[in-house]
Amino acid sequence: MRFPMYRPRRLRRNKVIREMVAETVLTPRDFILPLFVIYGRGVENPIPSMPGHSQLSPELAASRALEARGLGIPGVMLFGIPERKDEVGSSALDPSGPVQLAIKEIKDKAPDMVVITDVCLCEYTTHGHCGIIKGRDVDNDATLEVLREMALSHARAGCDMVSPSDMMDGRVAAIRGVLDESGYSHIPIMSYSAKYASAFYGPFREAAGSTPGFGDRKGYQMDPPNSEEALREVMLDIEEGADIVMVKPALPYLDIIRRVKEETGYPVAAYNVSGEYSMIKAAAQKGWIDEEKVMMETLISIKRAGAGLILTYFAEDAAKILNG
Repeated sequence: MRFPMYRPRRLRRNKVIREMVAETVLTPRDFILPLFVIYGRGVENPIPSMPGHSQLSPELAASRALEARGLGIPGVMLFGIPERKDEVGSSALDPSGPVQLAIKEIKDKAPDMVVITDVCLCEYTTHGHCGIIKGRDVDNDATLEVLREMALSHARAGCDMVSPSDMMDGRVAAIRGVLDESGYSHIPIMSYSAKYASAFYGPFREAAGSTPGFGDRKGYQMDPPNSEEALREVMLDIEEGADIVMVKPALPYLDIIRRVKEETGYPVAAYNVSGEYSMIKAAAQKGWIDEEKVMMETLISIKRAGAGLILTYFAEDAAKILNG
């Protein structure tokens, strides 16, 4: 069809018409809220690089989860900040660790909130890497044993889903195996399948205290130029038993989100990471952008690319807008 018979502006004339023909609809049900959980009671440590977010003790994390549930947000992702760290991340297995305690607190206060737990050792190790170090490298297979036990600890505490973010080869199969063997075959795995070695993680590393003490994570996280490799990683995780696959970060990898969704048909999550959040916050504080409009445009772009679940630090602010 050509002008003047076809005039696309007809369907843009007012807000109601635009909403009627919208191809992508964002709702609070699309969001998962990340929470940083720390030991203690009544602890709230603001994170300077992530305005609006803090390290929270388990009962305060539960209160925030309850508030989020009231906004229509269905899930939270828990990251733990342990009381002590060591070379092998042993605190990750502590049944009285901050994540394990927060799971119980949240399920008590908001039983229908879906509690997802990050399964990775970077927050728990003195060296800040995502696994067991041998020499100057992460030992893949030794790490799998710890990740198995970490996921099992979260399941025993009552989580609804586990989410390995370590990028070790074979970790989905290892976790699926131990969950099934231990009576937790009903627990889904949301795998960080295509997690890139990104410069957008800086504020998170401040929040979680997980900056590598030496080297970097390029030996196990994905190389940014690669997209075919991302598809291979995703397919491996699906074959090993992943129920949901994730792309991280979101904005620089919208093309990957689209490819994963089109080529697998699986539920796809995307992580709108800390650097993406903090850039918008910082630019808005300078008066350079309209924070609300840029936030909503960002989130709709992630869903339009194909993500059905969006992990975002904007979850509560966006939900309030969507709820009117």
